[in-house]
This record gives sequence, C-alpha cells and structure tokens, in this order.
Amino acid sequence: MTKIISANLNGIRSAAKKGFFEWMNQQQADFVCVQELKAQEPDMTDDFLTPHGYHGHFHYAEKKGYSGTGVYSKQKPDAVEIGFGSPEFDAEGRYVRCDFGNLSVISVYCPSGSSSPERQEAKFRFMDLFFPHLASLIAEGRELVICGDWNIAHKEIDLKNWKSNQKNSGFLPEERAWMTTLFEELGWVDVYRRLHPETTGDAYTWWSNRGQAWANNVGWRIDYHVATAGIAAKAKHASIYKEERFSDHAPLIIEYA
Repeated sequence: MTKIISANLNGIRSAAKKGFFEWMNQQQADFVCVQELKAQEPDMTDDFLTPHGYHGHFHYAEKKGYSGTGVYSKQKPDAVEIGFGSPEFDAEGRYVRCDFGNLSVISVYCPSGSSSPERQEAKFRFMDLFFPHLASLIAEGRELVICGDWNIAHKEIDLKNWKSNQKNSGFLPEERAWMTTLFEELGWVDVYRRLHPETTGDAYTWWSNRGQAWANNVGWRIDYHVATAGIAAKAKHASIYKEERFSDHAPLIIEYA
C-alpha cells in the first residue's frame, strides 16, 4: 500500500506546536503534502526540513508569513520541480512536484479569493494558468497525485451551507465549472469522491474560525487528492483525521494499492 496525506498546516510552526510531526511519524505515510507553511527558509529548522528521517522539499513564498508548500517523502525523489512556471504565482510558493519512478506527487495550494475582489481576480488568473499546466501533466503519461488545498468546494454536497454560499469565493459557479472540466474533460479523478460519492458532513476538511463552525460541523471540502486514472483506480481507503486539530483544516489520508 502507498499512503499519501494532504494537510494544510495554517503555519508550520503553529502545527508543530500542536503535535503535527509526532502524528505524522505515527502515520508512517509514504508521502505527506503540506500547504500554507507561512514560513521562509531561515524559519525551517531540521525538525521541519527532515522530520523523523523524511526527505522534505519546499516552495517558499517571497512574502513573509504567507502561503508555501512542501512534499515529505520516505524515499529520496528522482527529481524535484519547484513552481509551475508562472512568475506571479511561483512568487507565492504554491507548487512542489517530486518524481519517484513512474509516480509524481505534487503539493499545491490554490489561491483563496475570499479576502478581497482583487484576490478573487488573482484566483481566476491562477485557474486560467493552472488549467493548461494540468493538461500538460496528463499528457506526460505518468501516474500523478496532486494533493492540496484547492479552495473550491466542487458540488453542493461538499459544504454545509451551499445555498447561502453561491455568491462567495470557493463556491462560485465559475470555480465549480472549472473543477468539473478538470474531471470530465481532462480526465483527472477526485479520489475521495471515487471512494465516497455520496458522503456529506464526514467529507469536510476545513472549518471557518468564525462562530461555532467546528463545533457544529459547518464545513467545506476543499482539500483533495486529484489523480490520474490509473492510480486513482488503486485507491482503497480514505479518511479525514479529526481526533486532533493541527490547523483549521483536517488532514486527508488516502491509501493506494
């Protein structure tokens, strides 16, 4: 079995203090994709760079305390790619790809548009640029798993209050249609939904810090494993870890045969 975890940490230092790396060690995952490091290279101690003997590769944002992605792996990758070729978004530290034989594992942190209209426009620019990149990845003919916070709830079952969020970033018609195109036209697979096509409340991976969202499970499913068809078909078990809270997101764990 190959075990892959995706976890938005909402700050690697904060998550570490809450026990993330001890939990990660217990999981014995082959790959752990992390997002929202909120750290620069000088902030990264050995505990963060090579925890419990894992190899770590990271993409730091130029802006301090912002974004950032990483991939941890038990084995050393054959090749590492930092960024996907967009000057604007590579400056924000949003993409790490590691190759292992015929498998590539990618950690991605797609922009959120919720803070301002300007950031929503940036999110649309990202989508426009990332789509052809996703098409080129499919064309490589490799097996790929893209883990991360996509900041889009795809369907009505992917968030608690879908009716009241139809005009809000993360559930806009254009964003949802974009994801549909990834799955239906490019051929990517939403691995969690392949295993759990009808699950609602237990599928959520993020809860707002406002109100009693966590306590009342007013959540969103915005963290995904998006994979090529071959490896997606080998997915056997998916779970979302909620026993401890390392972040405002919960880790998404999928095991592949």
